[in-house]
Amino acid sequence: MSPPEIQGLLVQKYGGSSLATAERIRAAARRVARTAARGKPVIVVVSAMGDTTDELIELAYSVAQRPPERELDLLLSTGETVSATLMAMALHDLQQPAVALTGLQAGIRSTRVFSRARITDIQPARISTELLHGKVVIVTGFQGVTEDQDVTTLGRGGSDTTAVALACALGAERCDIYTDVEGIYTADPRVVPSARKLSEVGYEEMLELAQLGARVMHPRAVELAELYSMPILVASSFTDTPGTLIHRDGDSKNTMPMEVRKNVRGIAHDTDVARITLVRVPDRPGVAAAIFEPLAAASVSVDTIAQSSGADGTTDLSFTISRSDLPRALEITQSVAPSIHAASVDTADDLAKVSIVGTGMQSAPGYAARMFGALARAGVNINIISTSDIRITCVVSRDHVEDAVRVLHTAFELDRED
Repeated sequence: MSPPEIQGLLVQKYGGSSLATAERIRAAARRVARTAARGKPVIVVVSAMGDTTDELIELAYSVAQRPPERELDLLLSTGETVSATLMAMALHDLQQPAVALTGLQAGIRSTRVFSRARITDIQPARISTELLHGKVVIVTGFQGVTEDQDVTTLGRGGSDTTAVALACALGAERCDIYTDVEGIYTADPRVVPSARKLSEVGYEEMLELAQLGARVMHPRAVELAELYSMPILVASSFTDTPGTLIHRDGDSKNTMPMEVRKNVRGIAHDTDVARITLVRVPDRPGVAAAIFEPLAAASVSVDTIAQSSGADGTTDLSFTISRSDLPRALEITQSVAPSIHAASVDTADDLAKVSIVGTGMQSAPGYAARMFGALARAGVNINIISTSDIRITCVVSRDHVEDAVRVLHTAFELDRED
């Protein structure tokens, strides 16, 4: 039986920085209460307070060298439970009826992949019932439950994914992501002070920006929103400044002809990059599968892949991963290397990615040349290049990535309005 439709439903997600102190929780509760006072049914999804998740991880490793994954996920889920109950208490203090629900109580079902689970189903009967009774429903983000009733966590950005998934499952009119920034910018404003806030952006561009290091939104949440055409508003929890709307018609207000508008919409960068290179691998069918299949089975996400073939019938095959995945990926790669007759395995963990993103790039030439020229003039060496229809990514030294972001932001005139 499908849940009854809740007219005008809004989902609001509050990140850890928005809930870091008791006063910030009270401020977020006041924002929620104002929304409810306008007659809007509200679901609130919360992250753990401040750095709670990192502190819990540190605590786990202080009592065990290798904490069991199941118990670690159960421990980490307590951070969101604390936030949810405190938010409910703050709302009750404002005379706003509210109820806090864990992932289990909210009906969020997940795969059994601890620390990286994915949502398989949402059974929102309890949420719908509480909303129909006039309550604000606060749901713990970042967590789900398996068929065996084991608690799992959804990995980095899991609360964003929880919020968008609930919005889609209950037919919300929008999902609002409240954070410590005022929206999506043309670059990280901490690196480029002249970066501009975008009033709106399309799913495709936002997905690329998120995948490439713009940490305001997680890629999984953007993918889900695009699939169900769920609008997302990214805004600050500390001000009432208008945020950035992520939706299917991200350029609908842009009336300039395609040949004139800025086709590069943003610069993204990511410092969580490591590289593994298999040196002098025989260039024959099946080698890539032998490397990447066991990495996939271990849930290691591979990003950029580059291959350079030599005249002697061998190739150097490089790929990038997150630094946290390097020990596990290196162990797997080294175990595979002898079977594919690799001469050696080389690694680096001092790298970063810088990318230019824009849907208009696919219809106009010259963007790669301008990007590479700007980096060359700034003395930034490029290690690996990868492209798609709407982005160009360069892997560079981590020490030079902020310089790269600044010179590219200037080169593509992103500090100026269209």
